[in-house]
Amino acid sequence: MSKKSILITNDDGFWSKGLHALAEALRSEYLVTVVAPTTEKSACGHSLTLTRPLNFIEIDDDFFKLDDGTPTDCVFLALNKLFSEDKKPDLVISGINKGANMGEDITYSGTASAAMEAVLQGIPAIAISQVCIDKCQNIDTFGYELAQQSILELTRMVFSGGFPLPPRKFLNVNIPPIKPDECKGFKVTRAGNRVYGNDARVHHNPRGVEYYWIGLPRLDWLDTEGHITDFEATNQQFVSITPVHLDMTSYDDIELLEKWI
Repeated sequence: MSKKSILITNDDGFWSKGLHALAEALRSEYLVTVVAPTTEKSACGHSLTLTRPLNFIEIDDDFFKLDDGTPTDCVFLALNKLFSEDKKPDLVISGINKGANMGEDITYSGTASAAMEAVLQGIPAIAISQVCIDKCQNIDTFGYELAQQSILELTRMVFSGGFPLPPRKFLNVNIPPIKPDECKGFKVTRAGNRVYGNDARVHHNPRGVEYYWIGLPRLDWLDTEGHITDFEATNQQFVSITPVHLDMTSYDDIELLEKWI
């Protein structure tokens, strides 16, 4: 039986330790192709580059960087250049992102957006992120070992039992900032609701011209009722797995809007 094929990408850039940890975890069992952005593309959302050409640069066997491309570009163009209609990857995995992608932050996330592009192209996909504390300064303390173990287990489950979601839906996985022996297992969650601030710092360059730099607000979350959220699960030392769909219609409000109209 031939090995399954996996395309991986990220939004932290081709040099990211998380990306290399992901590739390392999967290569022992699967055929892995890496296509990643040349530079960090965090919070770029589901964006395609339409105003300039993009170039593949081969770094190693089955490892490419896409010059100034976004994660969505990486998936879109990899399927065009490195694969064919008859031979697509069996799975796309985006990550391991340095930092959480939970709640409404999914809409900003380049990591999640690569998974979005994959499922739009008819390929099952997983986005995986490593939750951090202290602005990710402590990531070297616990590393990516739990993320590696988790994604390998989930990938095996996908290939043994089939992808668990219907078309145009993907799995958004968040790993708690703990060692593997502290983890309590997987928890299926819904996306939480984050408290958003507005952290924009004003500075001046050496010539006195004013500029702004968008900061990194704290991860504060609203209290919720009902099914456990991604934030609650990772805070309780579970690996969070959230099913995400691309249909953004608010079905609960259709009748209300029809009455309003």
